[in-house]
Amino acid sequence: MTKDFDAIVVGAGQAGPSLAGRLTAAGMKVAIVERKLFGGTCVNTGCMPTKTLVASAYAAHLARRGADLGFSIASPVAVDMKRIKARAETVSTHARTNVETWLRGMDGLTVLEGHARFEGPDTIHVGEERLKAPRIFLNVGGRASIPAMPGVDTVPYLTNTSILRLDTLPRHLVVVGGSYIGLEFAQMYRRFGAQVTVVEKGPRLIAREDEDVSETIRDILTAEGITVRTDATCIGFKPHEDGVAVDVDCTSGDPFVVGSHVLLAVGRRPNTDDLGLDKAGIAVDARGMIEVDDFLATNVPGIWALGDCNGRGAFTHTAYNDYEIVAANLLDGASRRVSDRLLGYALYIDPPLGRVGMTETEARKSGRKLLVSKRPMTRVGRAIEKGETMGFMKIVADAETRRILGAAILGTGGDEAIHGILDMMNARADYTTLQWAVPIHPTVSELIPTVLGDLKPAV
Repeated sequence: MTKDFDAIVVGAGQAGPSLAGRLTAAGMKVAIVERKLFGGTCVNTGCMPTKTLVASAYAAHLARRGADLGFSIASPVAVDMKRIKARAETVSTHARTNVETWLRGMDGLTVLEGHARFEGPDTIHVGEERLKAPRIFLNVGGRASIPAMPGVDTVPYLTNTSILRLDTLPRHLVVVGGSYIGLEFAQMYRRFGAQVTVVEKGPRLIAREDEDVSETIRDILTAEGITVRTDATCIGFKPHEDGVAVDVDCTSGDPFVVGSHVLLAVGRRPNTDDLGLDKAGIAVDARGMIEVDDFLATNVPGIWALGDCNGRGAFTHTAYNDYEIVAANLLDGASRRVSDRLLGYALYIDPPLGRVGMTETEARKSGRKLLVSKRPMTRVGRAIEKGETMGFMKIVADAETRRILGAAILGTGGDEAIHGILDMMNARADYTTLQWAVPIHPTVSELIPTVLGDLKPAV
């Protein structure tokens, strides 16, 4: 027997539940399907648990710095990994429960738990249930990618999901992958007390960022005792009596490093391989990402893809914005586009990196006449007062239009301070509008007008 709905939402991550709320409020009969955990990656294995762990790691780090700040503790800082893990689990569980409770209490919504598979362009199976609707929205998220590296199938390894289940401290954590997820876990576990080595195949960390950002982040991590191995040209794995031997270099330096634990943080892949997309005729790219247009519609009329599975953004906030775009266009008569989105994001090491728009490298490649300004955090009063002066602020603007093209704030409070610049860019305002603002003292944001005032032609 087939059950008919006005819309089906597959996946209860960041976009799905809010979309279900808008559709049911508009009078539609809606089904939402979740095969594992309500709330998606952010709530269960991403932002919420990891930033809870980051907060615990920061507290331990700050306690160890007591002498710098004029206080002392009676004994060395002791880290209780079981309590730290429990705290992160509590945060995730509360958020997940809230999402599920909200959905199950939503008028007009049928909640199904199970694995959704397409039977045709308007029909899916969930266990024994057969559902049909003229509108289907895919919000199925992603998971850690495990490339076919030599020996990877012969050793135990952790992913960003399984490492959250650890309730003991690794003796030596080897993090394979020098980008956002890997670096957050690297610093976190170093602050918990583990020996940590980061292994990156490329010549520098987080290669998408400007070189000065990459180098400063490396300095921040090495200053805390993290070993960084870049140019790891032949990464491979072998069992070792002390854990896992990770091959890191074929030509120079120590050829391998032995870790008690290995975290693979080398990218993400979409959860699209077992949905039966071919039966609906839905096109995917070489990575398995569902191909969508500027309105997030797939090649099949009546089917949309939102969030990590569409390759148009890999963040919680971009997934939520996908919901906003689709809901506005379907229900409000709008014509919102993904290409109108100004991307901002953060790297949650300490100090954090807040980023928006173009990097300086990208701006230079664009051929524009540029204005550039950079100020070290050692000249930011708030950073000095906190004793956290590593990093810098950098802003890039178009010399002709006088609009900000991009910015990086790598320093204390950078993930929050970047929003003043992001908002000004969204408003498409002349940078002098922000330059003549009167920000609050003492804050990190108060230096943004000063940095703007120092903009000079790029050389």
